[in-house]
Amino acid sequence: MEDKQSLLQKLADLPSSPGVYFYRDKKGEIIYIGKAAVLKNRVRQYFQKSRFRDPKTEALIREIADIEWMVVDSELDALFLEAEQIRRYLPRYNILLRDDKSLVYVRIDYDSDYPTLSFTRRPLDDGARYFGPYTSIAAIRQALKLLRRVFPYAVKSQSNQKRASLSYHLGLDPGLEEGRTSLSDYRANLRRLMDYMSGKRDSLLRELEKNMQQAAKAQDFELAARCRNQIESLKRLSQQIVFSDKEFIDISKDQALNELTSLLELKAYPRRIEGYDISHMQGSDVVASMVVFTNGASNKTHYRKFKTKQNINNDFFNMHETIKRRFSEKNLAQWGTPDLVLIDGGKGQLEAALNARDETGNGANVAFIGLAKREEQIVISLERSQVKLNHYLVKDMHGYVASSGHFILLTLPKNSNIVKLLQRVRDESHRFAVSYHSTLKTKRMTISTLEQLPGIGPRTAQKLLKQFGSIKAISTVAPDELAKTLGANKAEMVQNFLKSKQQKL
Repeated sequence: MEDKQSLLQKLADLPSSPGVYFYRDKKGEIIYIGKAAVLKNRVRQYFQKSRFRDPKTEALIREIADIEWMVVDSELDALFLEAEQIRRYLPRYNILLRDDKSLVYVRIDYDSDYPTLSFTRRPLDDGARYFGPYTSIAAIRQALKLLRRVFPYAVKSQSNQKRASLSYHLGLDPGLEEGRTSLSDYRANLRRLMDYMSGKRDSLLRELEKNMQQAAKAQDFELAARCRNQIESLKRLSQQIVFSDKEFIDISKDQALNELTSLLELKAYPRRIEGYDISHMQGSDVVASMVVFTNGASNKTHYRKFKTKQNINNDFFNMHETIKRRFSEKNLAQWGTPDLVLIDGGKGQLEAALNARDETGNGANVAFIGLAKREEQIVISLERSQVKLNHYLVKDMHGYVASSGHFILLTLPKNSNIVKLLQRVRDESHRFAVSYHSTLKTKRMTISTLEQLPGIGPRTAQKLLKQFGSIKAISTVAPDELAKTLGANKAEMVQNFLKSKQQKL
């Protein structure tokens, strides 16, 4: 009865603002996360008996024991926040009530010779920039449609077209076909679009205002007018259904970050969390990943990957090299300093990372912790992690602490906000490391196969792989295209060899 009264009181307290809501069961586990343009209206709909509901929704409602919410500035703020929170907590009813096929990513192939923006259901490790996933393709399409008026972009390659498209004349396309925009200017424009999608609206406005003033001073009034129009359009976007982003969300509203700050008695909120992992196959193709979470949300544009200088089957050694390179003065200047570093692993990996940090003489005040996979224990060095443990809060969270040498092993309930956040960072660093390792392994095996071709050495194999991407592409490419790289005689010999090898398979 007390729980029901508490629930009714929370329903009465719901604000008329956009935001994200969380449903918890009796055990305190988050079972569903949703977004709303008006929290009061959306959440209350679940508890109106007159509304038609399917059996899955009825099952969800029966389990709801508590409600929490986070207020944001706009509907698209809610869209971004919902996606990040679902990735973090993986609520079971979000899986039951949603078809996985509804999730969509925004893909920008920034580094291509004709960059385009598109939507996809499956992101690949293909060098493109991905944003998402989002649960509503209609909302994302509407947001990008509005943003395209401010930052024109191409949606498909028009490399064979010599005249500018209709979209260019409508102000929606860069017009690369007729040279109306240079590739470098177009990429600069795409960077601004990606900055906006990554939540850097304030810094973007400052940049445009600075550019406008400089252009006006140089009497480049056409450029100054374009900057002015972009500034005005960006300010109007905040009043429409558009991309806002996690940067505008008050970080103090993120419960996991709040609890993590209190638990470890950090001096400030960890606005930039970096996660590290190592991946290799028995010491071959050894790589490391660095993933970045800004204000509790993944920030893929800041991810970095490392290929170790030596292939050694020793995770402690490899972690030491990675952190030492990360905390070099050069990389600290380029990438900034993290507020919290999360190492995927236990005492050995954490100690290796701490040794590397201390050897550089940089980042002495940066907090370092580990997350051991088996029990999901948070690993802390008593003397060197630059954190303190709030034992009263550990007790309140139903956690317990064990000592192991110079380390503390903290175990919290696996459904706690802190564990879910750290798991999200750890799992993302693992995914990114494995993806890079697989790419290098495939490349190495492909080059090895190419070197078996008649007249092909290591340098030529590298050149072929860079140009055509795969052995299959080399075997099917037009002979004259291959001849440009190898010469006519060698190209014919290579293709004949590959075709004969395929026929034997």
